[in-house]
Amino acid sequence: MHRLVRTGGTPELLHWLSVRAGGWAGLVDGGGTVLHAASAAPAPHFAAPHLPASAAPGAAELAAEGARALTARDAQAHSLDSATHTALLFPLDAPPAPALAVVVPRPVPAGLTALLADALAPIALCWRSETLERKRRRVDLAESRGREAVLHLLMTGQLSIAHQVAGALRPRLPDPVRVCVVECAGGRRDEVARVCAEADGGRSWIVRCPVYASHLILVMPAGGKEDGPLDENVAALVDDCVVGVSEQLPLPDTATGYRQAFHALAVARGLPGRHARFGASPEPALVVGRAGALWADALLAPLLHHLPRRTQDPGSQELAATAASWLSFSTHATEHLKIHRNTLAARLGLIGDLLGLDLGTLADQATLDLALRIRATPVPRRTAAATAPGGETAETAGATGTAGTTGTTGTTGATGTTGTTGATGVTGTAGTAEAAHDLEEILRRPAVRAWATQQLRPLDTVDTPAPDTARATLRTWLDREAQLGPTAAALGISVPGARKRLARLETVLRRSLLQAPSARYDLWLAFRALELEPAPEAATS
Repeated sequence: MHRLVRTGGTPELLHWLSVRAGGWAGLVDGGGTVLHAASAAPAPHFAAPHLPASAAPGAAELAAEGARALTARDAQAHSLDSATHTALLFPLDAPPAPALAVVVPRPVPAGLTALLADALAPIALCWRSETLERKRRRVDLAESRGREAVLHLLMTGQLSIAHQVAGALRPRLPDPVRVCVVECAGGRRDEVARVCAEADGGRSWIVRCPVYASHLILVMPAGGKEDGPLDENVAALVDDCVVGVSEQLPLPDTATGYRQAFHALAVARGLPGRHARFGASPEPALVVGRAGALWADALLAPLLHHLPRRTQDPGSQELAATAASWLSFSTHATEHLKIHRNTLAARLGLIGDLLGLDLGTLADQATLDLALRIRATPVPRRTAAATAPGGETAETAGATGTAGTTGTTGTTGATGTTGTTGATGVTGTAGTAEAAHDLEEILRRPAVRAWATQQLRPLDTVDTPAPDTARATLRTWLDREAQLGPTAAALGISVPGARKRLARLETVLRRSLLQAPSARYDLWLAFRALELEPAPEAATS
């Protein structure tokens, strides 16, 4: 009995007791609900010889009736007889604790009462322990969901609400931060979370990723004397984990930090140390200038001013969050947003109709992604100074700057064509030709072309495949809707061969391509910007 307390818990104890008693044993609450049950099998004197005791009719019903009577009388024990069986009941503890119930055929075997008295204490101990464990798990789940909610608020730029929710948890949200994504092998996420908490002294926010079951997201303090290499420590302390880390960023740019850390993770998978930090890369939202901000506002106007027909329908803010999540996580957005896939499909259909975009193409996905990222970039940063020090424009300065928008990028499994479609004006939906012209005007700007050149420059340094082959592979992949099958067919290679080429290009570009969030939108914009003729003022300067 004591061995079963340590190893099997309540179910094993009840099974052992049912075998010893030759009948049915269970835990029944005051209302007659059976919480746990076990029965001897076979038990010919209790049920039909060819049936296990659990199949005998009336055992649970008799125990439930006895439990209700025990509760009504507030007694320390109770017995109840039927024509063929007897139910013996003993409360484990004061209400609302359940009662131990044993149902055996009449007459009651000699010594059964003494056996039940001996078994009562260990069963009560197991029940208390298991009840506390269930409560602990509920508390852990509630805290995990709370941390996930705070991270979601940070990713969508709702900083004030995030601070309010975080006030009930520990530690306080740091600022500035580095975002770290840890990929754990073999279902070791809880173990790695404990290692991270111990190594960091509880200073970082540790969140279990709601999208990828093997990922932990850490929002770590950055700067100051206490800023230690937690990411490197985790990679050294935990075997088979891979770590990607962002640049140092202000807390409002947590979404950018997550994207950067995810891209660094793709690079870290191919490194012996299983650890990588994101290399500086400018954000397109910072180089488009005022013209880009006006274009984004015009494109998104129907979405941002949308009023739902019914109170239960999603409003503009919820639709915008859905679009950002889907662009980041594709179909995994259902897990991120906790909605059904049919709900996601309906919302995307509505978003496409409002904006006049075909969200099945990479061209329009990249268009919407860029607009959302521009819109999510803090206004002081995207309108900071018409001119930068030294007389260069703010747009030109941004081309050589560091990433820092709060928008999101991602993957959807589709790629685009060589043009863009479907922007929407403030007063209505513009035609496809006008919309493409608007975006192309933005992509022709000198700062954007400089950004595009910087994005694709690493391809010129690749050895395997050759630079021309690397560009052709990437361009073909984008033109074939980022689908490996059509890409492999167009290149005349196998699907595994195409996947290996793109995996090598992830290391070269230091960006994730095959997993979301993916750099495919930035790369499509970069290729398209360099395919267009430069703006007239740039050509004459």
